Amino acid sequence: MREPRWLPWARWIVLGFLSLFTLLPLYVMATTSIKPLGDVQGDFHWIPTTISLQPFADIWRTVPLAHYFANSLIVASVAAVASVTIAIFAAYAISRYRFPGRRIFSVTVLSTQMFPGILFLLPLFMIFVNLGNTIGVELYGSRTGLIITYLTFSLPFSIWMLVGYFDSIPTALDEAAQVDGSGPVGALLRVVIPAAMPGIVAVTIYAFMTAWAEVLFASVMTDESTRTLAVGLQGYSTQNDVYWNQLMAASLVVSVPVVAGFLLLQRYLVQGLTAGAVK
Repeated sequence: MREPRWLPWARWIVLGFLSLFTLLPLYVMATTSIKPLGDVQGDFHWIPTTISLQPFADIWRTVPLAHYFANSLIVASVAAVASVTIAIFAAYAISRYRFPGRRIFSVTVLSTQMFPGILFLLPLFMIFVNLGNTIGVELYGSRTGLIITYLTFSLPFSIWMLVGYFDSIPTALDEAAQVDGSGPVGALLRVVIPAAMPGIVAVTIYAFMTAWAEVLFASVMTDESTRTLAVGLQGYSTQNDVYWNQLMAASLVVSVPVVAGFLLLQRYLVQGLTAGAVK
């Protein structure tokens, strides 16, 4: 059936509108980051009248951005690695073995995604504080506590995604590895994980991005020494002034690791999400 003549035009109009809707805020952010503060606080101009790279140097002095950057990198990396490591073994057990409660466990893991994150904020806060008061384990205001918090969100989704991906890998590969002398763990490490690498990369990216950009729990569960980038950016807004040019420059710097990682691993991400969604 031949498509109507107006359909290509409509498609281009919609794509153009969506592109404009996405790129216009990025353009404003980029141009604001290279303007002096006086120009930002004055009348708005689409094209900067004065270009200055000083905001990119000032962002490291106005707030301890490097310290926040290190906190975010450590927390997001450890949370992503821990989430994927645990999810691999859990997903492999669900995919390859039949045991009592398997279906209930799978449904329970998936059902945790239905609840909003703020529902867990007060319980986790009280648990961390009580653990510190009773047994001396200081999780509140620590990187370890924040990592555990992020595991509660990324781990269920990681398990669910990897179960779907492992189900798409033929069990004949496991059997062939076991015939060659490998046990279940050896078959997982030597055969299944290399075959499932696109899915594992996709889950790792998801877990890292979730922890990197999270604001709500980071604003409650951290203090000045463990504050992450997503919360530390508010330091550019003081009682007397808002350093909009530095805030936009810092936002660009913060987004670089995620954007670069996504571009480098985009092929694995698309392949992993597709294979995990369709068995």
